[in-house]
Amino acid sequence: MRITGFLLASALLVTGAAVAQDTPDTLSEIKKRGTMVIGYRDDARPFSYKGDDGQPTGYSVDLCRKIADEVKRATGLETLDIQYKPVPSADRIAMVASGDVDIECSSSTHTLERREQVDFTLATFVTGAEMLTGKDSGINDIADVAGKTVGVLKGTTTEEGLTAALKATAVDAEVKSFASHDEGIEALKNNQIQAYFADRILLLGLAKTFPDPSQYQLSGRFYSYEPYALVVRKGDTAFRLAADRALSELYRSGEVWKLYSKYFGEANPSELLVALYILNGIPVR
Repeated sequence: MRITGFLLASALLVTGAAVAQDTPDTLSEIKKRGTMVIGYRDDARPFSYKGDDGQPTGYSVDLCRKIADEVKRATGLETLDIQYKPVPSADRIAMVASGDVDIECSSSTHTLERREQVDFTLATFVTGAEMLTGKDSGINDIADVAGKTVGVLKGTTTEEGLTAALKATAVDAEVKSFASHDEGIEALKNNQIQAYFADRILLLGLAKTFPDPSQYQLSGRFYSYEPYALVVRKGDTAFRLAADRALSELYRSGEVWKLYSKYFGEANPSELLVALYILNGIPVR
């Protein structure tokens, strides 16, 4: 009995040590290196993109800078450097899961399937996928793309939603996937595709870069529901809590509206977004 008990205790200690080693500890890693690695995309305007000075900027990037302030406090570091690392849309989840970046700050949709690989912070935005077309294209609804070629960003929830919408409406259209929004928009401008699908707020941001935005139109109908959040490593509760502390403080204090105005201008926020900020302004105590 004593031998069995000793063996059992030893096994539990070994198992516990293995679990401890497998559990990510981003805060400790950041403290050791003195640098926080922020993953960003350069084509997800106004959430994550390169500004006129060539530096990463955007609504989500600014949120992550606020999180960096909380990480600095949580680790007790006197100074904390930030390294910005570009993450391709198709690889962003894998790069967080592998630890290539500490947090991914762009326009990632929080889904249950993705949570098999990573975790998400509190929600940061809510939108839906729409269709962008030429104003004189004669395309006003998804039924109008029958027999035409449409584009979408590869490896996104919008790609999945578009495929499902076409199937549900029995619309036969060729779907072309692009590696970046810039490539997709360029294809639309050159009439290589007749419609481009992406989250509405992203399309609005991209349209601002057009020489003549008035030549294009949005469908005015959502084809998916997209709740955004920032991506962190799975099981890293301490780092996720630090991120959530920073976000909830922004929501409670109302400071988040300054960021909204900075990146979305005078566009009225949806009722869903207002509710999101209120519901995620979690009390400290």
